Amino acid sequence: MSKDWMNDPALAEIDKTKLEFLQALVFESRGLQKEQMLPFLMAVAKRGQADHITFSNEEIGAIVEVIKKESTPEDAAVIDKMMRMRKNKG
Repeated sequence: MSKDWMNDPALAEIDKTKLEFLQALVFESRGLQKEQMLPFLMAVAKRGQADHITFSNEEIGAIVEVIKKESTPEDAAVIDKMMRMRKNKG
């Protein structure tokens, strides 16, 4: 995914620091094996907490919709499934 997604008008109200954090996640996670993802995500969550980076539900929704625009139909379906799981958990 190119950095262009961060310039989508739907994300204009979200702090650029948060978007840069997400962009770094995308690049850092590339090439990780499935079993490496959980430790990676836990480390990312800890780093986000240390940097006081949090996202509102509205921000998460906007980001997900923008990312889905650039995703394959298969990836968009996985994203939808993850969001449903998140919603059911919350």
